[in-house]
Amino acid sequence: MLLGTGGGPRPRTASSASAQVIISNGSAYVIDCGDGVARQMAFAGVPLASLRHVFITHQHSDHTADYGNLIWLAWTAGLNSRVDTWGPAPLERMTRLFFEMNQSDIDTRIANEGRVPLAPLVRVHELREGGPVMADDNLRVTATLVDHAPVVPAFAYRFDAADRSIVVSGDTAPSQNLVKLAAGADVLVHSVMYPPAIDRLVARVPDAAALKASILAHQTSAELAGRVAQDAGVKTLVLSHFVPPDDPDVTDAMWLDAARRHFRGAVIVGKDLLEI
Repeated sequence: MLLGTGGGPRPRTASSASAQVIISNGSAYVIDCGDGVARQMAFAGVPLASLRHVFITHQHSDHTADYGNLIWLAWTAGLNSRVDTWGPAPLERMTRLFFEMNQSDIDTRIANEGRVPLAPLVRVHELREGGPVMADDNLRVTATLVDHAPVVPAFAYRFDAADRSIVVSGDTAPSQNLVKLAAGADVLVHSVMYPPAIDRLVARVPDAAALKASILAHQTSAELAGRVAQDAGVKTLVLSHFVPPDDPDVTDAMWLDAARRHFRGAVIVGKDLLEI
């Protein structure tokens, strides 16, 4: 399920920030925690207490802004079982400081509401390289490094279940590591940009030239995302993390046409709360 499909940290009415959730046998595996992820899970009908794993692709605020809030609010909604979190440093420090910042509320709820202590439920795993991440009865997860300098390391994740395989690219320029990770996958969720519209997007900030150069250097156009999907031999390409996220002049048909220039499989233009 796509919880948030807009790229960039600026809050918008058109779409929420980057987040996905995979549901397997009632357990929720969340990938990225952009602003509003807990509320989007509620809109999607996914019980917050079903949270079991959180995977962060990279340390950019549109992917991490509600990381701590997701876990904290899930706990207030009844979470009382272990949650493992995975991603690049400083994930352990972020987690510890978040609990410290909110210790007063946490302690009050433990004392007054009989809740279990929160911090011991959370196990943090910092990733530095690609490779096997974890496996349980539902899924096997593998990561690879992708190209998102200067934010490094940045990861894509592959989730292999008994009946399908799903790959989430994170943010990246076209990446051969991602092509290898996604080989033969059923679904590839890939971040995309529409280069002709970038000038309109960056016009909102003081240093437009610097932001434009940054976006073009570490994102993938919809056309090249289609080439990545074709080279990987995936069945379905899902476009998400749209840059720009809310330009009315960039239509669904334009995103589709760009992605289909090189990809022969099915293409889906992602929308918030879309279940695939």
